[in-house]
Amino acid sequence: MQEVTFNIHTDFGDLEGILYNETPNHRDNFVKLAKSGYYDGTLFHRVILGFMIQGGDPNSKNAKPGQQLGMGDPGYTIPAEFNKDFTHKRGALAAARTENPAKASSGSQFYIVEPETGAHFLNNNYTVFGEITNGLDVITQIASVEKDRSDRPLKDVKMTITITE
Repeated sequence: MQEVTFNIHTDFGDLEGILYNETPNHRDNFVKLAKSGYYDGTLFHRVILGFMIQGGDPNSKNAKPGQQLGMGDPGYTIPAEFNKDFTHKRGALAAARTENPAKASSGSQFYIVEPETGAHFLNNNYTVFGEITNGLDVITQIASVEKDRSDRPLKDVKMTITITE
């Protein structure tokens, strides 16, 4: 199968990337949600400079300032698809999750690794299912915004995701 490519459009610029064929459940789910418009208007609701930017919570659409975010999902999880070749390097696209023994991923929330050194302590604990190939500077711009004590940007960082195959 040909690599699936995607674009995450933000006011800071675009993040272009690829989804890995070796993580088919995560790839297909991301494609399904993106094509349905699920992510459009959602926020990067948790940003930490030197770590990552996180989005994909459906509750973040039209969220009020200061509203706690990060618990929303489509009502299902995805079984872990760890691959030793896919690490938490800068620009890695990985699935967020809550604590669970099977390390199953959130059905919609994801994060993108920000620092040059990566976040390798997360390897084999969270599924990496793609990577940003263009726009790495945009990740740092988003991670650098002013935020509240829950790491939510004070000014909303909205996204639109398209599959560009």
